[in-house]
Amino acid sequence: MTKTSLVVHLQHGLQARAATDFVQKASYFNSDITIVKNEKSAAAKSIMGVMAMAVRKGEEIILMANGTDEQKAIKSLEGFLSKKEY
Repeated sequence: MTKTSLVVHLQHGLQARAATDFVQKASYFNSDITIVKNEKSAAAKSIMGVMAMAVRKGEEIILMANGTDEQKAIKSLEGFLSKKEY
C-alpha cells in the first residue's frame, strides 16, 4: 500500500469538472485508490464519492493506493491535485 498526504492546490478544489477529470485519471489505474479527508473516505474512482468529499483548495487530504500500479497512481494523482490552475 502506498499512502501520501498532500494539500490540494486546484483553484476550485475537487468540484465539478476537476472531480470528473480526477475520477477519470484514477480509473485509468488498476489499483484500488481511496481519498481521505477528516477521517471520511471515498473511492477515488467514484464521482459521487469524490464530489461528496467536497475537497476545497488548501485542504489537506490523504491518497491511498493498493495494487500493482499503486506508486504510479499516487504520483499521477498527486501531480493533478498540485496544479495551481485548472
